[in-house]
Amino acid sequence: MAKRHTPAMAKIAAKREREIARNHGKEVQSSPGKEAWKRLKRNRLAIVGLVVIALLILVAIFAPMLAPYPYNVMDYDHPFEFPNSEHWFGTDQFGRDIFSRVIYGTRISIPIGFMCVIVAFALGGTLGAIAAYYGGRVDNIIMRIMDIIQSIPSMLLAIAVSATLGGGMRNLIIAIAVSTMPARSRVVRASILTVKRNDYIESARAMGASSRRQLLKYMLPNAIGPILTAITFSVATAILTVSSLSYIGLGIPEPMPEWGALLAASKAFLNTYPYMLIFPGLAIMITVLALNLFGDGLRDALDPRLK
Repeated sequence: MAKRHTPAMAKIAAKREREIARNHGKEVQSSPGKEAWKRLKRNRLAIVGLVVIALLILVAIFAPMLAPYPYNVMDYDHPFEFPNSEHWFGTDQFGRDIFSRVIYGTRISIPIGFMCVIVAFALGGTLGAIAAYYGGRVDNIIMRIMDIIQSIPSMLLAIAVSATLGGGMRNLIIAIAVSTMPARSRVVRASILTVKRNDYIESARAMGASSRRQLLKYMLPNAIGPILTAITFSVATAILTVSSLSYIGLGIPEPMPEWGALLAASKAFLNTYPYMLIFPGLAIMITVLALNLFGDGLRDALDPRLK
């Protein structure tokens, strides 16, 4: 039976020929990573999110150069100034420049968000991977412990742990990591279970590969897609949680310019000086939106069914 040539098939063939020509006549096989990057680049919203995240990271790195004033310098001659040419975001009740404090806040809120997720996945992910690999009684014991922890609402657990340990960056990271650990363990466990019975895992086991080698070299790299997507969304959630705890006085204490702490310090002036809450709130909103847009695009790009 002869092949039917359609316009879509002709377009694919022409694209293939152009790729071969660009590689000097050699046909190059694309890796899964390259294919995922191509799909990600086609998602404009995901690229916008990625660009915003990159800009925020650059702002955090170069905050001392970008901020026009030190974040903790008080100017009692200019308190409660509305946004103007000298103070773009206005000043607070102590005359501190809000723009500078929001800029410096990127050095606190974003790293804390990433650290909370890293610690949560290091703890919960390790337990989830062990549970998925060994199964049986080990899986049952670990996941029932995770169920007990998860039966407590994550925000309530974070508040309890933070109130017990006290304020500060380290205790805040521990509180959020512990409260989100069960959900992270389930993500890793489910990802490992999807690849556990594949032929290449059975081959590695038959060749005598150790349990650690099977997990780290064969299972995790092939299950990394859903985990990366979960990490992206988790950072956004962690930043919101950090801001919420700081807002109720259990996060980063003054005078550190964490975005949630800025909101907490300004809530008494909502009716008279709303700009004091608007700009830190916008910083949180833009960061979380960018992470969610990038997370959506990354999820679609890493989905093998969307090739």
